[in-house]
Amino acid sequence: MAEQEPAEGVQDLEKKIEEIRLRFKNELLQDSSEKYDPRDVERLETDNALVEGYLTWRLYVVNDALKMIDESLLWRKEFGVNDLTESSIPRWMFETGAVYLHGYDTEGNKLFWFRVKLHVKDAKTILDKKKYVAFWLERYAKKEPGMPLTVVFDMTESGLSNIDMEFVKYIVNCFKVYYPKFLSKMVIVEMPWIMNAAWKIVKSWLGPEAVSKLRFVSRADVQTFIGPEYLPPYMGGTDLFKYNYPPLPDDDFQTPINDNGPIVMDDDAESKTGDTEITSEIVPKPKKVNFLEDSLRSEDSDRGDTISRVKGARKPLTTLKGLLLEVSPAEELSFGSNDNERKCLIILTNVTKNQVAFKVRTTAPEKYRVKPSSSSCEPGASVDIVVSLHGGSQASPQDRFLIMAAEMENAGTKELAQFWKEVPKAKIMEHRLRCHTLDSVKAAVDPLRDSPVETFNSGQQEVNTSLMRVMACNSRLEQKVNSCLWLQKVLITLVLVLVALNLLCLYQLGAAPRPS
Repeated sequence: MAEQEPAEGVQDLEKKIEEIRLRFKNELLQDSSEKYDPRDVERLETDNALVEGYLTWRLYVVNDALKMIDESLLWRKEFGVNDLTESSIPRWMFETGAVYLHGYDTEGNKLFWFRVKLHVKDAKTILDKKKYVAFWLERYAKKEPGMPLTVVFDMTESGLSNIDMEFVKYIVNCFKVYYPKFLSKMVIVEMPWIMNAAWKIVKSWLGPEAVSKLRFVSRADVQTFIGPEYLPPYMGGTDLFKYNYPPLPDDDFQTPINDNGPIVMDDDAESKTGDTEITSEIVPKPKKVNFLEDSLRSEDSDRGDTISRVKGARKPLTTLKGLLLEVSPAEELSFGSNDNERKCLIILTNVTKNQVAFKVRTTAPEKYRVKPSSSSCEPGASVDIVVSLHGGSQASPQDRFLIMAAEMENAGTKELAQFWKEVPKAKIMEHRLRCHTLDSVKAAVDPLRDSPVETFNSGQQEVNTSLMRVMACNSRLEQKVNSCLWLQKVLITLVLVLVALNLLCLYQLGAAPRPS
């Protein structure tokens, strides 16, 4: 019986997904075929995860899920979400830095920042601001499908002039209706007491499911949800990141390290060296790579090298079936502190009839060594990629890996670097992997104390963190003193006004004629 229950649950979910699609076609599409964007309709008909997201958010009630889908698709067409680009948004909105994606919370969720003090209520620009938020969400949805976001409302130094209830309600609806299951939590930092009434109204819009995701914190305890490495100094953090545009700073993936040192990727080097010739890797003796010759010449040596590299690496247990490659593992790499937990294996299997080029990138290139990080895979063949922690580095849930692949039709003797320059972005398959830290990682901190260098670095980091916290406390005290002075000035003004009114009343009474 216990084994049948999950199967029955899956079958029930599949039935509800089919029911939604059938009713959507018969009830919602019946009026007009132009009611929604055809691209959204196609996604709804083919993407089970999308429909499941609406169902899950509406507690598997089909009628409620259909209403949500209708509202969401109408909004997407009204705002032209599928066609939103940087050029369709006023440039000044990007330059203000009021909204951006950067960093991760302690659970590994991407942070979506709203700097409230940079927002000013203006009816003339509200539509563009709404499109601006939609642009960021849609951009993230395509880059990280199915990955939740943590919204950070940074209300430091904000006041009533920065609060736009219509705009706040729109943001709430984005997560409540338009992008179901996207919201991990909403962290509200340093909310002024004068805005308590406004947020009570916001809570009424959210509903019980979303209200449970609200976290009201001060700058002193925000580190409960976000580590200091992704917090600015005025919040007690050590992150010196400053938003700038261009480019859009939401793609943190960089080139990893191989056994011969940093690899120069074609897209990175091209922007720095212009027309300089670029190869796929920096090797002791640089040379052009002919994949056809190379595969015939070094097949035997590669086998021995692969066996030695793969030895000791953690084998993947799950597989994602992509259009070009099957990727194992499907979702995450697991690292620990023991010697047998510091290597993970990624297996790529070519499922096409052509050669497939691939490359691997990461958000923490200084931590990991990846071999091979850029190569190609023959039809039907598999490639083992070993990802290992470098030196005393420790994996973090915030770390990510990006696997990029593209089909090399009529590849011939074309060099890999040249191929990546020419391949259209639309033909590149992208898949992201999270990092999972095993429990044994916590025990790995003690051995580091035996090293004088590590001890010094650790102590220096602790001193820096303590200084940051002292500075943050001083800043808070200064703000409180300023608030008290401001309140004192207000009270003095009120007293003077009352005295003036009192004198005026006495003057009028003295000037009035007395009865005879």
